[in-house]
Order: sequence, then C-alpha cells, then structure tokens
Amino acid sequence: MISQQSLRKVKIVATLGPSSSSLPMITKMIEAGVNVFRLNFSHGTHDQHAQNIQWIRQAEKTTKIFVAILADFQGPKLRIGDFEQGSITLKEGQTFVLDSEDSLGNEKRVFFPCHLDLHTSLSPGNFLLLDDGKLKLEVTQVTPTSLKTKVVVGGILSNKKGVNIPNTLLKISAFTQKDQEDLKFLSNQPIDWVALSFVQKPEDLQTLKNLLAKPFKVMAKIEKPQALQSLAEIIELADGIMVARGDLGVECPPEHVPILQRKIIQECRRQGKPVIVATQMLESMIYAPVPTRAEASDVATAVYEGADAVMLSAESASGKYPLEAIEMLHRIIQSVEDDASFSKSLETFSPPLEHSSVSDGVTASAKKIAQDIKSPLIVTYTATGGTAIRTAHKRPPSAILAMTTDENVARYLNLVWGVYPCLIPHVEDLDEMIVMAKKVAKDLKFLPSLTPIIITCGVPFGTPGTTNIMCVETL
Repeated sequence: MISQQSLRKVKIVATLGPSSSSLPMITKMIEAGVNVFRLNFSHGTHDQHAQNIQWIRQAEKTTKIFVAILADFQGPKLRIGDFEQGSITLKEGQTFVLDSEDSLGNEKRVFFPCHLDLHTSLSPGNFLLLDDGKLKLEVTQVTPTSLKTKVVVGGILSNKKGVNIPNTLLKISAFTQKDQEDLKFLSNQPIDWVALSFVQKPEDLQTLKNLLAKPFKVMAKIEKPQALQSLAEIIELADGIMVARGDLGVECPPEHVPILQRKIIQECRRQGKPVIVATQMLESMIYAPVPTRAEASDVATAVYEGADAVMLSAESASGKYPLEAIEMLHRIIQSVEDDASFSKSLETFSPPLEHSSVSDGVTASAKKIAQDIKSPLIVTYTATGGTAIRTAHKRPPSAILAMTTDENVARYLNLVWGVYPCLIPHVEDLDEMIVMAKKVAKDLKFLPSLTPIIITCGVPFGTPGTTNIMCVETL
C-alpha cells in the first residue's frame, strides 16, 4: 500500500529501543512514515532483537507497507571498565593508566579491554579521547598490557565510557568476535541490511562479505577519518553508506563534519549508492517534544544535499517522544521537498554514474520525459532492484514505483531515494507488464484518469541489468 503522503523522496530510518520496542508502537511508526528499522547490536540480547524482527514483520503485514530492517553491528567499540565508586574526577597533568587488569578502577587506573594488537597501533604522543571527546589523555608509555597517559583535559569519567583514538590507523579488525556471533544469529532472521561499524579500509568490508551466508546488503559506516583516505574504494565495495557523525565528529574537528558529510554524499551519488545521514538529527527530542531550529536546519541540509535517508538514533530508541520525532522528521523532509528550489538544489550536483550503461541511458531519458510532460510517476520493472537504484540516481521529480516479484528486493529498496516497492506476480511478456504497471498505478487512487506515467523495463524479463525499453502510457 502506498499513500499520497508516503510519496516522500527521502526515507526515514528509526532505531528501535526501550521506547519503541512493542508491536503497537512499531505499527504506529510505520504509519507515521518509517521506511527502515535499525537494530543496534551494541545493545540488547538476541532474544530481544528476534522479538523486534517478529513485530516488524507482523506490523508490515498489518499495514501492508514494506519496510526494511538494518542490523547494525557494534564493531570494535573501545570502552573502559567500571569504577569502584561509579565515577572519578581526572585532573589536568595527573597520570592515569588504562590496563588489562579486570578489576574495578579508581583515580589512578581503569580496566581497558584492549583488543588484540591494539598496543602495536599506539606510541607515546598519541591522544585518547574519552566520553565523546569530553576528556583528553596523552599516551606517555605503551606496553602489551597497559597504556600510561597524562591527562590533558580532565573532568568526570564514569563507567563504560567510550574511547576514541584519532589520527591513528588501528591494527584491529572492524569485524569482531561479537559481530561474528551476531551474524550467525542473523543468518536465520528475515533482515535486509547489515552495517559494519568503524570501517577503516576496503578490506574491512571484504572480510564481512566473505562471511555472509545470505545475500544481505552491506552498509559501511563512515565514522573513522582513516576511511576517508579510501572513500571511493569503500563506497564501490559497499551496497550503501552511513555518515555516522557521532564518532566521526569526535575524531574530526566539529567544523569539518559538515564538509565531510557533503563530500561523502557527493561520492555516493557519483557511484549511485544509497547514503544515510545519521546521529543527532533531532537530538533535543530525546527529552523535548519539539526540536531546536538548528536541528531542523540540519535535517533540511541533508535533504537538500541529496541524501537517500536520515536516521533517528536515541530519539526513537530511548527518547520520550519517539513517534513525535518521526512525525517531525517527516514534516521537515516534506517541507524541503515542497520547496520550489529543491530540484535545483539536487541538480547542483548531479553527476553521471561512474560506469554508465544502456540502462543508465534509459533511466536518464525517463527523467527527462517525466520533467517535460510533468508525469508524477515512473514505474520500473526490476528483478534485482538495480533499475530502481539507477532511476533514483537521476533524482527525478516523479515518484519511482519499483515493481518486483522478489519480496527481498521489495524490502531492501525502502532505503533508496524516491523508490517505493510493489510486489507483483510474474509476467510473461511486455504487454502483460504494461497492463500490470497501469493496474498498479491506478490502484494508487490519487492519480486521476489520463495521467501520463513512464514505464521502464528490460527484455528478456528477469535478466539483471537489461533495462532497454521505455514507454509512456496514460491511465
């Protein structure tokens, strides 16, 4: 089912957590406009995630709206252990040790479960940023079991705070033992995307791809500055990208983050890969029923830049107003897309695909004709989703209705800009496909008679990458 309200180009990703993990809430979130649910494997048990997956698929059947599920691996998130009193206060200039002694910490030391070979990545002069960059330590001595540091910026440090190591290529795998256990669990679950955290180089993605037993789409999270050195190669290998501004904003100066966001989005658009902008989109709505005006502008910027999706994290997972945050995100996106300058903004950076084909020529023509005749709908018949993604790359003014016989394709396409999937029965020939396209379009109800629609497909049917036919039909 596709409503006129849901024909929003930019998609909404919402993270599930204590505030939203129930069948009634998930159902309401879908009805409010969520296209993709994110399961954060940094939190929760396998049983809890399995229950959420079951509820999502149940709500999908109830609402008759396809949604995608993105499983986000924790990756090598570095965290300190616990303190005897729950927290300590570090003072500038004091010595503080992070070591492998698994016991409660104090003002002099704390447990730091160093990953294998981490000590080989560090040397005196490196800096550690703790608690999202609030505290800063300088490494003065490195041993296989400890890091001796001097406090540069002090403050209160409490249990299990994160540790970032900027400007350093860490000699640790982005895919941890915990991630492997989570992947084994997911191999029996009906999900669509998996996201790899703390990607530093293309080889990190290849490690995960080599382990996949099911054809999940793989997303690379860009949150380490080191990934920017191989950005084009990482995007080429990935099926999608997440601009994870949380850790990226800790290890990079804040003033660099907007520039990096724009650069990543542009490269994703150049290669025709979907991209999510994530973290702190509506951060104040964790506690307040409305966002700040700056947050609304931040979301709008991502939309104007051509991002495929924007994501809620704690706002929908643990915030007080998860449904209101989704509704606000929808209104901001819709407001930007209704702006007369929105299309012009997308055209400012509208690169040709890096590797063009006949299919790309057909989809480019579909966009041009849709603009000329003011067609509200481009219908694509797609076996793998590739035609729909190529059409979305052009950022046409029309909605993109992706007809497919594959339920998995219908689900994963929910992440792609402007694409709304529809599951159809198998068709035998071109005439039958055109009849099916017109029927599906008429079922949208809000399209009046004699509305022109653009139809693209490939013959022979079911062969990936063969989009070679375009026609214009009227309802």
